[in-house]
Amino acid sequence: MKFSIEKEFSVENKCCIVTGGAQGLSRGMAEGLLENGAKVVLMDLQKDKLAEVVEEYRDLGYQAFGVSGNLGDRNEINRMFDEALELLGGRLDVLIPAAGIQRRHLPEEFPIEEWDLVLNINLNHVFIICQKAIKVMLKQEEGGKIINIGSMVSWFGGTTVPAYTASKGAVTQLTKSLAVDCAGRKININAIAPGYMDTEMCATMSQSRRDETTVRIPAGRWGTPVDLKGPVLFLASHASDYLNGVIIPVDGGYLVK
Repeated sequence: MKFSIEKEFSVENKCCIVTGGAQGLSRGMAEGLLENGAKVVLMDLQKDKLAEVVEEYRDLGYQAFGVSGNLGDRNEINRMFDEALELLGGRLDVLIPAAGIQRRHLPEEFPIEEWDLVLNINLNHVFIICQKAIKVMLKQEEGGKIINIGSMVSWFGGTTVPAYTASKGAVTQLTKSLAVDCAGRKININAIAPGYMDTEMCATMSQSRRDETTVRIPAGRWGTPVDLKGPVLFLASHASDYLNGVIIPVDGGYLVK
């Protein structure tokens, strides 16, 4: 049977949710879906910024919607998911729980309230919204796709980011566990692990650390949100139907140097 790129890689009319979609890598991933005909609900805490982003995309003719709220609060996640599902007409083909935050402190100085905040958003929100998405996808004949977001610190420790490292390591293992239980039920669960990306999250990194990192990237540059569009379209489409529990580094070769 002929493999059709147009058919197998298509995300046209797929119903999607992307959390953290008002900026950074999350916005880039949502944009890639929108540009290729998907219907996307972007979630973010920043209500005004989210509204501006959604309006910008709708002016371009894209099927974009916004739901604002605090992904660190379980009750808020329930409300946000229900609102998003209503906007999507009760269907959910693709979930990307990409919202994440980072806090930098030495281990002995790390405030416990910031530890809780990072874990609530980077890990707990991922499981809670994945669980809700799985319940919807199990009722759909075609199942669905979940794309979690790991990090380079899924493999190594980083520096001054113990909460972020713990959360991203947990997300990659969670992805594998969920994939095992869902692979035979038409739900593919995989993860992308972005390398060092030129976004707001890395703005607090010292210049010496940035220089050290750049030297190690074989591609010779930091990544951008555009670099995630291709992998997301692959994982959201039928082209990845036999991929389960895989963590894909998008890092310019950083891990292999």
